[in-house]
Amino acid sequence: MTRVFVLWDDSHLWGLLVLRALRALGVPHGILRANQIAEGALSGKPRAFGPAQGGSAPSGDGGSGLSGDGTGASSPLHSLLIVPGGWARGRALRLGEAGRAAIRDFVAVGGSYLGFCGGAGLALTSPRPGESLGICPWGRMGFAGRLQHFLSGDVRLALAPQSGGLNPPGGGEALAQVWWPAQFAPSKDENDGVEVLARYYGLGPDFWVADLALSRIPEEALSDWENLYGLQVRPHFLSGRPAVISGRFGAGRYLLSYPHLETPDSPQANAWLAHILAGLSGADCAQTRVPPWNVGAEAPRWADAVLLEAKAALREVIALGQEHLLLFWRTPWLIGWRRGIPGPGINSLYALVCEALASPPPAAGSPAEAFWLAHAEEFRRLAALFCKGLSGLLLAERLDMTVRQTPGVDGADDVFSKNLRDMRLALFGPPPSSGGVGGQLLGMLEELLAGMWVG
Repeated sequence: MTRVFVLWDDSHLWGLLVLRALRALGVPHGILRANQIAEGALSGKPRAFGPAQGGSAPSGDGGSGLSGDGTGASSPLHSLLIVPGGWARGRALRLGEAGRAAIRDFVAVGGSYLGFCGGAGLALTSPRPGESLGICPWGRMGFAGRLQHFLSGDVRLALAPQSGGLNPPGGGEALAQVWWPAQFAPSKDENDGVEVLARYYGLGPDFWVADLALSRIPEEALSDWENLYGLQVRPHFLSGRPAVISGRFGAGRYLLSYPHLETPDSPQANAWLAHILAGLSGADCAQTRVPPWNVGAEAPRWADAVLLEAKAALREVIALGQEHLLLFWRTPWLIGWRRGIPGPGINSLYALVCEALASPPPAAGSPAEAFWLAHAEEFRRLAALFCKGLSGLLLAERLDMTVRQTPGVDGADDVFSKNLRDMRLALFGPPPSSGGVGGQLLGMLEELLAGMWVG
C-alpha cells in the first residue's frame, strides 16, 4: 500500500526534485492534487490518486482511500504527505478551505506532514485566515534587509542530538542546500511543543546572495561593501536560527525544513532525508543518495513533436540569455540568473517539458492522452508566443543594462522600467505567482504529467 504522497499542484521544479528523490531512494509514492485532497483523498473518501513514475499504486482498497482493510475507514498511521517548495499562499488558496481542513484532519488523526521551503511555510500559522494550515504554532519571519530573501546554495547545519528519532543518532553536522528560503518565527510560548532539529551554523562552499557567489569575492571587498553602502551582504543573521523543526498536531507529526534535503547530489542532506522518511512513514529506502540531475540530458521516451519543439525553442532562449550574460547554468539542473531576470519560471518550464519527454508516453485511451490531444496545439501556439516574447524580454534587459550606464539618455529609466515590467507581467504574471503565458504553459504541463504518472 502506498504510504507516501506528494502534493503536486503549483510545485513545478520543486515538485520534480521531491519526486526524483523518492524514485532514487526507492520509496513507493503517489501524487495528489489539491482538489482530490479537498474531496477526501486523505480521509478514506473516494479519490483518484495513483502512482508517480517509479512508485507503486495504492493497493488493498480498490482506490477508495488510505485504508487497506476494505472498509474505507481512514488509516493515516504511517501515511505521509510531502509538500514541496513553491508559493505557500497560492497553494493554500488552491487547496481551499476544504483542502486545508482535510490536511489538518489527516495529521490530527495520526498522519505525518513533511514540508520543504514553501511547503514548510504552508504548515505555519499566519495572521491572515486562509493563507496557511496552522498545524505548527510558529509563523514566518519577515525580512529586515532587501538582500536577505535572496539566499541560496550550501549551508552548514548543526543537528540536535535528541530528535524523537528524526535525526541520525547523536546529531552532528550536515551540509545541505537552501534555495531562497524564508525563516521561522518562533511563537512566544516556550511550551509550544516545537522541537528544533537543526540550526544554521555557517555557510558552505557554494553560497550565493542574489547573483553574487560569496566564495568568489574577497573578504576585504565584502567588508568594504558593507561599510560603504550599509548593505548586509553576508548573512550573519542566519547563524543559530532554526532551519528544520518538528512537532505534533493532534496524534500526528510534522517536520518542516527550509533546507531542501531532496537536492540532487547532496549526500549528507539526502541521507538525512532517507532517515526522515523511515521515521515518518516506515519507508525502507533502498538508497540514501539522490544522483546528479542533468536536466534535458535524458533521451526522450516520448518523442512528442510539440514538446520536442518547445524544448528546442527554450534551449535557444536560454542560450540567448547566456550569450548576453543574463542566464547561466549554476548546476546541471538549476539555471542562475542576473538579479531581476525571471529565471525560476524559465527553469521550471524547461524542466517540466524535459520531464514529460523523459516519461513513458500516455497510455492509449487514457485521460492523459485525451488531455494532450485536446491541448497540444494550444500549447504549441503559446510556447511559440512565450519563447518569442522571452527572447524580446532578454534582449530588452540587456539593452537596459547598457542604457542605464549611458549618460544623457533622458527619461530612459522610467521608459525601460515600465516596458520591462509590462513584458514580465505578460510572460510570467506578478511575482511570486506563476501567471501570464508562462503560467498557462506550466498549468498544462502540470496537468499532463499528473495524468501520465497516474496512468
